[in-house]
Amino acid sequence: MTRPKTPSFRLDGKRALVTGASSGIGQGCAIALGDAGAHVVCAARRADKLAETVEAIRAEGGSAEALALDQTDLEALKALLEGEAFDCVLNAAGLARHGPALETEPDDYDAVMSLNLRSAYFLSTWSAKAMIRDGLQGSIIHISSQMAHVGGQERAVYCASKHGVEGLTKAMAIEFGPHKVRINSICPTFILTDLTRPTFDDPEKRAWVESKIKLGRVGEIEDIMGAAVYLASEASSLVTGTSLLIDGGWTAD
Repeated sequence: MTRPKTPSFRLDGKRALVTGASSGIGQGCAIALGDAGAHVVCAARRADKLAETVEAIRAEGGSAEALALDQTDLEALKALLEGEAFDCVLNAAGLARHGPALETEPDDYDAVMSLNLRSAYFLSTWSAKAMIRDGLQGSIIHISSQMAHVGGQERAVYCASKHGVEGLTKAMAIEFGPHKVRINSICPTFILTDLTRPTFDDPEKRAWVESKIKLGRVGEIEDIMGAAVYLASEASSLVTGTSLLIDGGWTAD
């Protein structure tokens, strides 16, 4: 027999862009890609917090740099992505303004859609153009949500934005596939971060969340990091146009 060779999860010599890298899931993914050998450009609006991410990568011998970027500034985003192409672009920037649908204001809708969907759309197309131009078999990854596959109480705008991300991921996979550029999403359940901690500090809300997660616990940032490396690496070379649900079984019903 011809012995199959295990694909590499290493990213040595690759350049990765991670948006939303100043905290939470984005920070964790940036660290994971750096640990796998990629040079990571860590982008977010908060330049001071980015320094923490860069230092965390460098502390383990990795290579990283910080880039202050407002992803909703499409001119700045386009200028960045029209430059040197990245082998991997991971979009972890996101916004939620939860509340009853009957009380949604246009400003709330526009703010969520501008970051979660509009900027995600053009980040995808502009990064893919550069990958194709430079002949890279690149990977585009969106941090989406389990709420891209179900509905959620007081989350109509957020769900709409994430369902949109799933739609563009599938459609663009069809167009980018012939160029060997892949695009996928990661769909986490509730993940414990500094931003979500107040929710979990409420015993009633935490009990409701844990009752929906079949594995009986909320997610940790580390639960997402391996998925980011997998989708960025050769190990997922035949994976495109799909969503990787890391939801503890929430959507299994």
